Amino acid sequence: MKSLTRVVFGALVSLTAALSTSPPAVGQEQVVGVWHGVLVTPAGPLTVVFTIERGADGSLGGEAESPDQAPGQGVPLGPVQVLDGRVSFGVPRWSASYEGEWVPAEKHWSGTFTQGVSLPLVLLPGAPPPKEVVEGLDGAWEGTLDRNGVTLRLVLRVRSSDRGTVVTLDSPDMGALGLPVAEFSRVSDRVSFTVPVSQVRFEGTLSPDGQTLSGDWKRPGQPDAVVRFARTSGTAERNAWPERRQTPRPPFPYRVEEVDFDNPAAEGVELVGTLTLPRGAGPFPAAVLISGSGPHDRDETIWGHKPFAVLADHLTRRGIAVLRYDDRGYGNSSGDHGLATSADFATDASAAAGYLSGRADIDPESIGLVGHSEGGMIGPIAASTNREIAFVVLLAGPGTSTMQLGRSQRRLMQLSQGAREEDIARTEPVLDELFEAVAASATQAAAEEAVRRRLTPEHMATLRLPVAQREVLVRQVAREWHRYFLRYDAAAVLGQLDMPVLAIGGSLDILVPSDENLPAIAKALRHNADVTVKELPGLNHFFQTATTGGLGETMDLEETFAPVAMDLIADWVVARFGNASTER
Repeated sequence: MKSLTRVVFGALVSLTAALSTSPPAVGQEQVVGVWHGVLVTPAGPLTVVFTIERGADGSLGGEAESPDQAPGQGVPLGPVQVLDGRVSFGVPRWSASYEGEWVPAEKHWSGTFTQGVSLPLVLLPGAPPPKEVVEGLDGAWEGTLDRNGVTLRLVLRVRSSDRGTVVTLDSPDMGALGLPVAEFSRVSDRVSFTVPVSQVRFEGTLSPDGQTLSGDWKRPGQPDAVVRFARTSGTAERNAWPERRQTPRPPFPYRVEEVDFDNPAAEGVELVGTLTLPRGAGPFPAAVLISGSGPHDRDETIWGHKPFAVLADHLTRRGIAVLRYDDRGYGNSSGDHGLATSADFATDASAAAGYLSGRADIDPESIGLVGHSEGGMIGPIAASTNREIAFVVLLAGPGTSTMQLGRSQRRLMQLSQGAREEDIARTEPVLDELFEAVAASATQAAAEEAVRRRLTPEHMATLRLPVAQREVLVRQVAREWHRYFLRYDAAAVLGQLDMPVLAIGGSLDILVPSDENLPAIAKALRHNADVTVKELPGLNHFFQTATTGGLGETMDLEETFAPVAMDLIADWVVARFGNASTER
């Protein structure tokens, strides 16, 4: 389960209950213990387990586990509240929350699990029933799948314990790790399983020496393929990411401060981050780093890379102060990431700039925003309403309409993963119809209804999705973040920017294609006297030196952030706001 938003639910357990010697409020003892439930998701059924305990101070807390994806790996819960027969808590590392109501007759909690979208979840007492133990297959199995001239790596991970056998699948070249595997069985030398998220079924034969597993990989609408898995010498646990050589490590030739600041435009949102400051008294020019889609920590960590830590280190050595912060609801920052739109995140960025402007060591007339990917939307939104922003840097930011961006992104990603042009062409009209309906809807509820009407059995078949996933898809497509995204007008927002703007993109970017978006950005900013737009050859969406731009390649690359890109950003800022440093 992905890490997600931290949810703040107000006060902890009431002061009276925590300090008095009277019995705790009704319902609090009912929630203490182990609870489990099953979520119906696009990846298939997912079991979740929550263990809730009372601390020495009387407060309620505990941990969550996703045994189908990460068995035995508990993550902390946020504060647990029980009031008037209702329970609520967050799971900060999953950016998730749960709210439920006690059902006395059934002795369970019935409620909603929210992780970007809201899903019904009934929590039953006790641990989930153990799965069947499948003997003799524990470990990691590596294989490849050939689709239309593209080779996709697969890693099957099998783990057995007294809780049964749990199996997951990694597809690194599709950027997918820990996909739940279902119906895993072995009868003599015959082994089979399904991958619900992709409707794949595998049926194969184990070799006499138990070292290879070969069989048919079947997916609706695709020709059957032969996949051969080979047992590796490692365990089923995924190895830690290799050490990334660019990740900065102390001692640093600059100052590092842990800082926090409130967002006055959003109640309950306190952002926590790291400020790096060049040596000396200043005042220094400063950059606020804004991450891309999904919840991120202050380093924008992905697959072991920490691009924002690397960029902050580079800029600070050049005399530029840098503030990077955990996204709202993630890491140490509070708020609800799943309920926020890009416009909400723009108020977080403005709050960061406001915090910097109040410091004596920062030049208040030289504070800018540096946004990556969706951050390249968020930065312009913030700068269009905050006249104190001195500059904007767009790193793989969008310039076309988001409808066009989505079409280009889907096509390039699917081609890189072995999809056929005819399959892409078949699904695009359906997706266009759904997304146009969402964009035209005045509210999230109206968007859900519009999508629901259009997701006919015929359209579900065209998308090759089971009808059982219809309601989950409705909630995903119609959620408020997506509705705002589809209505975003990049040209109109960029057209309001009159401060210096630098826009760069990599020629191998398959998520925000630079050949489409950079010209659109230049056109939208043609009124602005200080605009630099540049495509950097051979770089991907994350500004790594790449060969294909594919997601699997990003995981494998040692480089985190190409120096040519960081030098360009630093040179551009220093040329306009001075205070250059040569600390390298």
